[in-house]
Amino acid sequence: MKNKYILAFAMAAMSFSGCTKLDEGLNGQVGSGAVSSGNVAGVLGATYAAMIGPYQAPWNWSALQEVTSDEIIVPTRAGDWDDNGAWRSLHLHKWAPDHSRISDVFRDLNSISYVATSVLNAGPTADQAAQARFLRAFSQFSVLDGWGQVPYRDPGEGVTKPSRVRNAADEIAYLISELNTIIPNLPDGPANVANKNAARTLLMKIYLNKGAFLNRNAPTFDAADMAKVISLADEIGSGGYVLTPNYFDNFSPTNHLSKENIFTAQNIGGVNGSDLDGQWKCTTHYNQDPSGYNGFCTLSNFYSKFEATDKRRGGTYAGQTEVAGVRVGFLVGQQVNGKGEPLKDRKGNPLAFTPEVSIVERDPNHLEVAGIRVIKYPIDYANSGSKKPDNDWVYFRYADVLLMKAEAQLRTAQSAAALTIVNSIRTVRGASILPSLTLDILLDERGRELYWESFRRQDLIRFGKFLAAWEEKPASEAKYLLFPIPENQIGNPNLTQNPGY
Repeated sequence: MKNKYILAFAMAAMSFSGCTKLDEGLNGQVGSGAVSSGNVAGVLGATYAAMIGPYQAPWNWSALQEVTSDEIIVPTRAGDWDDNGAWRSLHLHKWAPDHSRISDVFRDLNSISYVATSVLNAGPTADQAAQARFLRAFSQFSVLDGWGQVPYRDPGEGVTKPSRVRNAADEIAYLISELNTIIPNLPDGPANVANKNAARTLLMKIYLNKGAFLNRNAPTFDAADMAKVISLADEIGSGGYVLTPNYFDNFSPTNHLSKENIFTAQNIGGVNGSDLDGQWKCTTHYNQDPSGYNGFCTLSNFYSKFEATDKRRGGTYAGQTEVAGVRVGFLVGQQVNGKGEPLKDRKGNPLAFTPEVSIVERDPNHLEVAGIRVIKYPIDYANSGSKKPDNDWVYFRYADVLLMKAEAQLRTAQSAAALTIVNSIRTVRGASILPSLTLDILLDERGRELYWESFRRQDLIRFGKFLAAWEEKPASEAKYLLFPIPENQIGNPNLTQNPGY
């Protein structure tokens, strides 16, 4: 969908709570015609485009899922990446209701829900309505995941009053009913539109996380819910999906050809889409190609979970490494240019990324090279100057469906079947066969397969590990299992500040 459809984004942010001042930094403006009858295609396009901001970049929803986890750290490097402690507070679990990134993401996710609801008031076809309702459910699931309560409006409902709010139990029931209702009217594909198997995958996530959403301190897993996860996975499995032999092809500029991707955001190189280039610029050094922002890293303890033969760990990649010397996956050690010549940092030291990293780097000779970098999306050099690469953003992959099925089996005493699934994935990825499977091993495997794909916080909470201490983070308080309702939203009397804030 073209970026012009972002026109509805600003109204969404302003109108959803009915109480919030419109931020000036939004990506567009909107007039009353955006939600009028006869402009259904435009408003549906606006809904797809509204998802770019919160999802298709490392800074927003992804940051709340990953920087808060054991997968990503954004160290302060002298004056770089200080940002008034915003990144440190995410990693250390020290955020508060005035955290700007939490506030922005809450606003933008609810904006998607609002614009999608507007589609339903403009005379859509059954297919258009089903797509809009899926995108609304998708964004509301994220709000449920992050905040545990979800604002909503019905089609045609006025915006002069505060939006109503569903609690976790009511939202779960609503999402299950909503997705089951719309699946028959959703298209079979392609992956870059809301489709039947995308809805089934989202349903799997709802059933799998249901017990965690209802009791984050002590998640439970009902056998009937796990059976739903397994049966939905089998339905999706009949769709012809296969694991891609080259793992990184799922994220490449030609990843529209992947037979593993279930739901993606279509980007057309140099034409539409935005911020996906941040996936590599957030991590590459200033002196690499492309020049990056020298920020995001992974932690050495997470990197150590990968075997040397595991293809997901990375290596050379055609169209990238011979062009600029940059590998895919994890970048550690001396970095080179396209001619294989060693690069230096801005002080003239060897540009050799180290596993050692601190939340605050103070050594001037180490601060630019501290931390293992990650390139999950192969770089689109053909469109590197446009900020609009050709890589489609990946929301759901078949590998995740298989791992969710394995988890549901493992939680219902079907460990042999779960082990078979996990080993089938590891074989394709070049990793060794596991002799047995436990929940801890499965959590590690989800990390290896899905790193930097915006699932880690959710997984750690479900597995009871989110509050634990890890590298550069002490154990944290239970209140951090939920994000706070932002200060600028608490004026809605239907929203209740989460405990501890």
